[in-house]
Amino acid sequence: MKRPARVRALFALAVIAVSVFIAVTVPVRLGLDLRGGTQIVLETRSTETLDADAEATDRTLEVLRGRIDALGVAEPGIVRSGDNRIIVELPGLQDPRQAAEVLGRTAQLSVHPVLGPGTQSDKELPEGERVLADEEGEALRLGKASLTGQDVKGAEALFDQQGGAGWHVTVDFRDSKGWAGLTGEAACHPAGDPQRRVAIVLDDKIISSPQVDPSVACGAGITGGSTQITGSFTNEEAKELALLVHGGALPVPVETVEQRTVGPTLGAEAIEASAWAAVVGTALTAVFIIVVYRLMGVLATLALLCYGLISYAGLAALGATLTLPGLAGFVLAIGMAVDANVLVFERAREEYGARNRPSSRSALTAGFKGAFSAIADSNVTTLIAAALLFVLASGPVKGFGVTLGIGVIASMISALVITRVLAEFAVARRWVHRRPRTTGLASIGRVRTYLTRRDPQLMRRPRRWLAVSAVVLVVAGAGIVVRGLNFGVEFTGGRLIEYSTSDAVDPDRAREALADAGFPQAVVQSSGENRLTVRTEELTNAQAVEVADAVAGVGGGAEKVRDELIGPSLGDELRRNALIALGLALGAQLLYLAFRFRWMFGAGAVSALAHDVVILTGIFAWLGKPVDGVFLAALLTVIGYSVNDSVVVFDRIRELWRKDGKAPLAQVTNRAILQTVPRTVNTGIGVIFILAALAVLGGDSLTDFALALLIGMLVGTYSSVLTASPLAVELDARTGGGGGRGRGGRGRGLGRGSAGRTKTAAAEDRPDRAGAATRAR
Repeated sequence: MKRPARVRALFALAVIAVSVFIAVTVPVRLGLDLRGGTQIVLETRSTETLDADAEATDRTLEVLRGRIDALGVAEPGIVRSGDNRIIVELPGLQDPRQAAEVLGRTAQLSVHPVLGPGTQSDKELPEGERVLADEEGEALRLGKASLTGQDVKGAEALFDQQGGAGWHVTVDFRDSKGWAGLTGEAACHPAGDPQRRVAIVLDDKIISSPQVDPSVACGAGITGGSTQITGSFTNEEAKELALLVHGGALPVPVETVEQRTVGPTLGAEAIEASAWAAVVGTALTAVFIIVVYRLMGVLATLALLCYGLISYAGLAALGATLTLPGLAGFVLAIGMAVDANVLVFERAREEYGARNRPSSRSALTAGFKGAFSAIADSNVTTLIAAALLFVLASGPVKGFGVTLGIGVIASMISALVITRVLAEFAVARRWVHRRPRTTGLASIGRVRTYLTRRDPQLMRRPRRWLAVSAVVLVVAGAGIVVRGLNFGVEFTGGRLIEYSTSDAVDPDRAREALADAGFPQAVVQSSGENRLTVRTEELTNAQAVEVADAVAGVGGGAEKVRDELIGPSLGDELRRNALIALGLALGAQLLYLAFRFRWMFGAGAVSALAHDVVILTGIFAWLGKPVDGVFLAALLTVIGYSVNDSVVVFDRIRELWRKDGKAPLAQVTNRAILQTVPRTVNTGIGVIFILAALAVLGGDSLTDFALALLIGMLVGTYSSVLTASPLAVELDARTGGGGGRGRGGRGRGLGRGSAGRTKTAAAEDRPDRAGAATRAR
């Protein structure tokens, strides 16, 4: 074994060994949409005296951390996002009302002397004084705060069994002298006088205003710095009050801009459905590539299993959170990982037959060398899409970007290292050398044989293909104008709640029940067997309970399986980020392709991408499907996938042009398309198996995602060959580009038997070494 082969083998073994170790020892963190729970995104707001900058948000985060710890949620998560957002994850918490109330309250605690009775009409009060209603609704005039939440040492909810006071909250102050002075001054007034009371205020509301006990002497006050807050509290109310008082005040107010709740059953169903989709899709893909590529297909299947292991280990090692779209991306990347193997094998077939290579081993080596640039370029374009998803998306879709990026890197290691090590070892065996057809490389395949025999001139009239694309573009785009886009709550703001009902419910009946309950604008849709999705404008958690009661009334009981709340400001931001992501994706692909190839190829590819975006969006508009964050993930994935096909064709054009720089671009493009069509067909079939399994077995939550990818993959495959390439040919002809200069740049000499055929093209007419007849005529 030569030194480079030994290095690759040792690297492959090291990667697999490390991946096995990580997979066994480090569990992957599941997102809340898979394990169930609530995620709340809070946004800090500036006040007149304090800006909600990163420093204030960090102080707010620490206060919230104490409140979350007191809630008793197992393995909570709280992190700052940007300068003024805090993401709180509460696994297992299905009712977000308590959490939202505890986290959102500013908890501005203060203790005031009572100056006497007051009226709500008191407007001109000295600075620091105010009028608030006590527990009984009577107005009290309060003096300046003597103590604040900063002076609180601790607070605890206790139950008085002996005195019969029930639940109360004991508060300990750090400043015992201040508490003694406040109560000592109040004790100087006679019993029953309002001024003998002390008011404890929380968030501009008097929660307790007890009188100082008659046993307390005037001027002496209550020593020890401790007091009790009573008020007929329940167990939950007392504990919540103690939590707020002990946790302290938030430096700045916070507002809930996003809230997601997923039931554990929905997450378990999604994991099981995605696992079945992965198993079935991978099995079908494996059978297909084994039938097409025989021994190389078997080795590629082994490499795919290694790919799955490496991807899983990569997620675990990075501490990434696996979300539902991320799980779908993991399954999808299996199909995309086949692409690199197919590129290598098809190139090796060409080398073995058309290039007259002496053995499968030399053909395989040439195949890896020849396919490397196309593999690298196509994966870089997909990584660009994954990076944009990670930077600009939110929630579970961000996890899809992480998974897709890890999958791309793992697929390159799998195809270029592991597959190569296995394949080179196999073709070096004597029994394989004697039976070259077992490798799957000694036959150019049925698709290539058919194309070689027919020799279609696809680029003879490139404007015809552009006309077809224009017609499809107009028909699909009309859906956006006629039907409009059904934006999801992520882009519009509002609340979307999915229920599982005991009995089957007609959406119209549920809609009437919600209208009677005071929600006439609610949009009700059936989302599966015994499942209803209710979409409304922004609701409070109390209103969400009323919606649940209305659905339960017509459904014989209802269980909430999913709840998403998006504030209007965040919806505007996400919609803006979606447009920015699309613009950056197209611009980044244009720059990269213009750098790697010629500007006309970049322009053709990006125009084809815009064509794909409009068509896919238009089809979803005609179908009335939601356009949300998951659709954005599918759209950016389609952009990356479509560019892959274009890159493969352009890479072959570049290679052929280097050998015959005087040939017209139309002629070179035609040959490049015919030579790469077998790879396009075989890769497309592999991805179709995965997407079909995901659409059929992936559950209701992944159906639209898989449908978008399936439509996008078909449209992208067409456009990359019959939109991007003809457009590049037209641009070259109109600008008098280098291709065909002086030779009739628009494709003169493209007829059969023309003198324009190069030695490379003529060599493809030779019979291959296995005896398969491949002559064009």
